[in-house]
Amino acid sequence: MDKANHHKFINGCPRCLYNGNCDSCGRKEPRGKLSSTDWLSDLPAGDDNVVEVIFKNTRVGFYRNENNLDLKIGDIVVVDGAPGYDIGKVNLTGYLVKLQLRKAGTKAINELKLIYRKATEDDLIKFEEVRSKEHSTMIKARAIAEDLDLSMKIGDVEFQGDGGKAIFYYIADERVDFRKLIRILAETFKVRIEMKQIGARQEAGRIGGIGPCGRPLCCSTWLNKFVSVGTGAARVQDLSMNPQKLAGQCGKLKCCLNYEIDSYAEAQKELPPKDFILETQDNAYYLFKSDILNRKLTYSTDKHVPANLVTIDASRAFEIISLNKKGHKPESLSEKIVTPVSSEYGDIIEQDSVTRFDKKAKKKKHKKGKSDNRNNLNDINKLTGSAQENKNFKHFDQNNNSNHNRNKKKP
Repeated sequence: MDKANHHKFINGCPRCLYNGNCDSCGRKEPRGKLSSTDWLSDLPAGDDNVVEVIFKNTRVGFYRNENNLDLKIGDIVVVDGAPGYDIGKVNLTGYLVKLQLRKAGTKAINELKLIYRKATEDDLIKFEEVRSKEHSTMIKARAIAEDLDLSMKIGDVEFQGDGGKAIFYYIADERVDFRKLIRILAETFKVRIEMKQIGARQEAGRIGGIGPCGRPLCCSTWLNKFVSVGTGAARVQDLSMNPQKLAGQCGKLKCCLNYEIDSYAEAQKELPPKDFILETQDNAYYLFKSDILNRKLTYSTDKHVPANLVTIDASRAFEIISLNKKGHKPESLSEKIVTPVSSEYGDIIEQDSVTRFDKKAKKKKHKKGKSDNRNNLNDINKLTGSAQENKNFKHFDQNNNSNHNRNKKKP
C-alpha cells in the first residue's frame, strides 16, 4: 500500500501517519498484529479464497475473494456491507485464514460476503469525510442518552464506508431498553443505527494508557482478540491473590497472566508436591513459598506462620523425600556447607578494582644515592677544611717561633 492511501485511511493524521496511535487521531486505526513471519504464506489457499478483513475497534470479518484479486496484508479493500459497502484493511491471507475460520466456527463459506475491489482514491476520500463525523456524533448521542436517563455510556461510533450505517458502541452494567434511543438517533443522524455492547477491556483498549509494567497497554497496541483470564492462572504462577495487583487498567484480571502460564505449568511438574512434609531429626518442615522458575523452595517449621525459614533447592527436597519414605531423617534440611576453595589465580592486574582507571598521584622518589654522595662530600669538605686550618695554624706557629728566636740573638 502506498503512503498516500495509507495517509488517508488513518484520517489524515500527520503525526502517527503509519501507526494510528497518537492523540490526534484518537487511536482510531485498527490495532495490528505482532511483527512476525508467516511461514505458511507459500501454501496455496485452495479453492476457497477467503480473506480476513479488520475494521475499527478490532471488528473482524471474513470475505470471499471471488475476483482473485492480488491481495496482501495491509491492502485497503471495499467489501459488501449488506446493504451498501464498507471499507477495511486486509488482516490475514492464505492458509492461516482457514485455521481462523475453524476457530471462529464458520462452516458455510458460500454464505460469506464478497470483496468488491481494492479501494480507489474516491473511496478513500468519501471514507475520510465519513470518519470525520464520528466524534461529533458520539458527543450528541451521549447527550441524548443522558436526557433519556439511560444507565449506559456510549464509548465510540463507527460509520460504514458509504456513510449509510453507524454502529454505536456502549458500556452498561445492566440490561438497557434503548428502543426509544434508536428512534431518536435515526431521526437525528439520518442513518441506520446498530447498537453494540462492549466490555471494560474493549473500552480500555480504545482509550489506551500505561500499564504497571511501564509500557502501553497490550489491548491498545497489538492485542485484537481477548481471551478469558481466570484466577487459576495466578494460582499456577504462585502469585499473591491481591485484587489490586492482579487487576489492570480496566478493572479486570490482567491479560498478561496468560502469557507465561504454560511455562509455569511445565516448571511446576519438576517440583515436589506442596502438601508433602519434610521431616528432619529436629523438626518437621512445611512448604511456605516456592520460586518456580529458579526451582527454589522455602520451608517453615510452622504450617501457618513463617518460622525458621530455610530455602533449599528442588533436588535437595526430592532427596529428603526419598529418605523420609525409607524411614530416614537427615540432620538438617539444608545441604552440608562446603567451604569455598581459594582460587588458584588472583587478581594480579587489578581488573576487578573500581578505581583502576583513576589517575594516581605520583610520589616523589627519594634518591638515596645522590643525597648520600652529597653528605659524603660535605663531610669530606669539613674534614679537609679543618685539616687546612690546622696546617695554617702550625705554619703560623712556626713563623712566630722563628721570629722570637731571631729577636733573642740580636744584642
